[in-house]
Amino acid sequence: MVGRTSTGLRILLVCSVFSLDAWHAGAGRAAEAADDAKVHDAKAHDSGAHESGAGPRVEHVQVVRRQAAGTQAAYDKATADLGPLGTRRTLDAPFSILAVPQDVIVNQQGRNINDVMQYLPSVQLEERGDPNTSRPQSRGFEADVVSNMRIDGLNAVTTTPYAAEQFDNLQVLNGLAGALYGPQNPAGTFAYTLKRPTGQRVNRLSIGVDSIGTVMENADLSGRAGRNGWFGYRLDLLHGDGTGYVDKSWLRRNLVSGDFDIRLSERTVIEIDASQYTYAERGMAPGFAYSATVPLPAAPDLSKPYLGQDYAGFNMETNTALAKIRHEFNEDWSLTLGGLYQNAYRQVFANTDRLLNGAGLYQQVISAATTAKNFKVGSNLAYLNGHVRTWSIGHDLVVGTNGYMMGNYNPTRADGTFVLGTANLDDPRSFPGRQPYFSGTYESAYTRTQTVILGDTLHLDRHWSVMGTLGWGWMSIVNNDIHGHVVSAYDKDAAFSPMTSLIYQPAKNQTAYFTWGRSLQQGDTAPAGSTNQNQVLAPLKSEEYEVGYKILVGKLQMNVAGFRMTRPYSFTDPTTRLFGTFGVQRNYGVEFQAAGYVTPDLSVLGGVTWIDAQLGATGTPATSHKEVVGVAPVQADILLDYRLPLGAGVPGHGLAVNANVHYTGRRAANVANTSFAGSYVTLDLGVRYAFRVAHYPMVVRFGVQNVTDARYWASVYPSSINGGGSATNNAVAGLPRTCHFTLSAEF
Repeated sequence: MVGRTSTGLRILLVCSVFSLDAWHAGAGRAAEAADDAKVHDAKAHDSGAHESGAGPRVEHVQVVRRQAAGTQAAYDKATADLGPLGTRRTLDAPFSILAVPQDVIVNQQGRNINDVMQYLPSVQLEERGDPNTSRPQSRGFEADVVSNMRIDGLNAVTTTPYAAEQFDNLQVLNGLAGALYGPQNPAGTFAYTLKRPTGQRVNRLSIGVDSIGTVMENADLSGRAGRNGWFGYRLDLLHGDGTGYVDKSWLRRNLVSGDFDIRLSERTVIEIDASQYTYAERGMAPGFAYSATVPLPAAPDLSKPYLGQDYAGFNMETNTALAKIRHEFNEDWSLTLGGLYQNAYRQVFANTDRLLNGAGLYQQVISAATTAKNFKVGSNLAYLNGHVRTWSIGHDLVVGTNGYMMGNYNPTRADGTFVLGTANLDDPRSFPGRQPYFSGTYESAYTRTQTVILGDTLHLDRHWSVMGTLGWGWMSIVNNDIHGHVVSAYDKDAAFSPMTSLIYQPAKNQTAYFTWGRSLQQGDTAPAGSTNQNQVLAPLKSEEYEVGYKILVGKLQMNVAGFRMTRPYSFTDPTTRLFGTFGVQRNYGVEFQAAGYVTPDLSVLGGVTWIDAQLGATGTPATSHKEVVGVAPVQADILLDYRLPLGAGVPGHGLAVNANVHYTGRRAANVANTSFAGSYVTLDLGVRYAFRVAHYPMVVRFGVQNVTDARYWASVYPSSINGGGSATNNAVAGLPRTCHFTLSAEF
């Protein structure tokens, strides 16, 4: 069955390309015939003009030379999608925003979202035992499963695999955004933008090889059809299969994605998108679990097999469908409506390596997951945007709503946990065993949020602006046991999240701003053993102060921002055994970001972030007032891309090189701060060569990640972000030296 599926997808890839090419060829011949008729009419018109004594007619012909994707290394993204505020220049936005654009994804040969996020200096990842799945952090705060994640502005699941090939760009708004997006963690907003149909026909075929031998084929097909191009399409087909970064491992990636535009009129467009992404792996290194009393040892070499057994791993499937309609009433007023449905399924039968001491001794177990079998999400948005003037003051207005519903489904039965054996990180071993299974399904939790938004940006003059946004959120959550009985429930109406900004632009290329905001997130549920067991606490109120400055020099934008953020958290009082919101996490820091062209031939993306992230009281003296686990005080990433300035016809024309340096500082490895994960530096190098075959652009790319084969802990996080004394920890090691090769052709 697996082989037939893989072969079928390959055939689908090839047939889709050739059928579309043939269809376009027919359309092209029809267009040529129409053009010939136009030329004939033009000649007749010119002839008539000459006969009547008029002067000769001058015709202008514009020739467009197609360039392959990524070859311009456009690493700046001048605009940002700010949800209800619409699309605005990042230079004008009073927020810290950095995006990874399409050219970076293509040139760096990104295969998953984790690959893409590494270029964002304020983002850290909690990898969930797999380099394709993670729970992101921004500024030292952990994101929620749904509320901090957006696909084309609509809530979606964070902790499920996504193919990087599916997206045009990834944008992160660091800081609080509850007034824009409703109740959410203070971890920023991770916004993924899907590829859209192109104005001109583009058929792009790519083949590649990753690591030891994962073969990849990808077809990206786009264009428009119908009178005046009323129907646009974008098809993305992907298949990857083979050995991963370590011997005895295996992975498969399959993507079928369609994005369509229907232009009902010049002012009305319907966007329809649907995709299915399946991801499976075996034999990869899992996460390493350890208690607060076990010091974290040096990171292992993941190129050694058997850190994860070849019968252990994941099967995951993410099905997404969404639709949006955009209508412009006139130049000043517009309406956007949208909805999304997503079913993220996972079958987890992974190893866990339990660290027993600081010398690297571990016990390997395998189990079928008993939680989070399915996430089913339905989300919505509706925004009315307008521009009016009252005397000399301009107003950018928004009235809207957004929200989501999520069902969390668990299996009713699982095989349990099996101990496979004991080994050392320096000498992992093969252990006999089998894949465990689970069965049945029940809805363990149901969450619903809906937020009403009012906003106005007042342009007082050409230098000063004031922006204010108000959000009222309705929240409810129901937790069920395996028998379907409600064990806890909570409802909150009209929870208030305000945000305001003062903006000063001394010149068109500069912006200084101050932003204050407050955001809500759902309260925690009291655990077993507390006097108020199963009670859901009131929403938590996070707060942020941010001051920033942005400047655009030529085509290079640089941003600097300072921030102070707080979030409350809950724990069980050790004396009264009452579970309540008693603690506060306080993070403050400074960010620097740069994106764009340093020179016409040198592009840059990256920056550096300094954070002081500390927990307050936790109810346990040993863990109170300590560094937050896994948050590096300093993190930096700098990506440079240099195109050799050689003219056409000169040997080496089309050659480019790139380098990325990533640094993460020392991080606390447990809540008591008695163990730390060491700092690390990784270096990635790449080269590409753009050329033409029969006038068709082609690009060959080769890259090496972690050139020095550094060993490091890429991800460290606790079982509870509230800093409780009983929290266990999990660490995921960074990948060894890996290679990527891709050949792309466009026609």
